[in-house]
Amino acid sequence: MNGEAVESIALFIKNDVYCRSAEIVYWLGEPFWSRGIMSEAIKQFCQTAFKQYNIVRIFAEPYAYNIGSRKALEKAGFVLEGIMKKGVYKDGKFFDYCMYALVK
Repeated sequence: MNGEAVESIALFIKNDVYCRSAEIVYWLGEPFWSRGIMSEAIKQFCQTAFKQYNIVRIFAEPYAYNIGSRKALEKAGFVLEGIMKKGVYKDGKFFDYCMYALVK
């Protein structure tokens, strides 16, 4: 779109006792929200990640109020494992975040 980024997705494989887990992070430009783009990208990305890397669990930690991100994860097969109350401190405020995971 006119040379602007539309979407980004990355995987961070953990180490030590978490070496079989990876965190997925993603971003989608607002003009493309609510089209199913990110949920499909997450699904395909995770399928590839499970094949390419020696991992059994992929997790994401969206803010609890980020309903769009949470829906994208759920549509991609992720399960809500819990809500971490006041788990994030940003700009002088506390926020809850969710722990979602997809297990191989």
